[in-house]
Amino acid sequence: MSDYSNIIKDGLWNKNVATVQVLGLCPLLAVTGSVVNAIGLGLATTAVLLGSNTVVSLIRGGVNDAIRLPVFVMVIAALTTCTEFIMQAYTFELYQILGIFIPLIVTNCCILGRADGFARKNPVLPSILDGLVMGLGFMIVLILLGAFREMLGQGTLFSNMDLIFGSAAENWSIKIFDNFPGILFLALPPGAFFGLGLIIAIKNIIDDKMDEIKEQKASPVGIRSKRVRVTGHIT
Repeated sequence: MSDYSNIIKDGLWNKNVATVQVLGLCPLLAVTGSVVNAIGLGLATTAVLLGSNTVVSLIRGGVNDAIRLPVFVMVIAALTTCTEFIMQAYTFELYQILGIFIPLIVTNCCILGRADGFARKNPVLPSILDGLVMGLGFMIVLILLGAFREMLGQGTLFSNMDLIFGSAAENWSIKIFDNFPGILFLALPPGAFFGLGLIIAIKNIIDDKMDEIKEQKASPVGIRSKRVRVTGHIT
């Protein structure tokens, strides 16, 4: 059970794909202009991660080391194509907005890295969990960055959510500021670098505080230091 909890902690925090491993930055920075874009790419990436980890773990015993990487890439490419077809069928407008970054999931380093670094060495269930939490960790950062840029870049939040959730989500949009022109810098791709840097900085601050708390708990409590006189006798 502890192994599964460690997998969850690593995927969501300790080894987060975006804030710790710093992988997949190209789509992360390019499409996070809004929350809906972030959710769309996050779901697609999570689906491919989950599927590739599962398949690689299932076939790991029958794949020679000499050809394992080409085989893994083929698996990821096939799953990415399936994800594209699903998005074209059910979320076509969002698929068009995300554009080239959906097929580029094939080249996302975090997916091949988890397939080769974890799934080929572990049974199916841990590999499934690893793919799921790594994808969720990546998607959480996407959504945080998308929300930050959408609020300050456009003055709204959850706009165009009907692209994913249908007509029921047409009224989900929240106008954060009235008569707000938006900060152009944050709406453009360079603003994504600033937003991601801010998220990483906040995570590092939290980690430092948590380390300080652990050190304080580990240090002895209630032990009084004895005063040493100039004579050398301890009282």
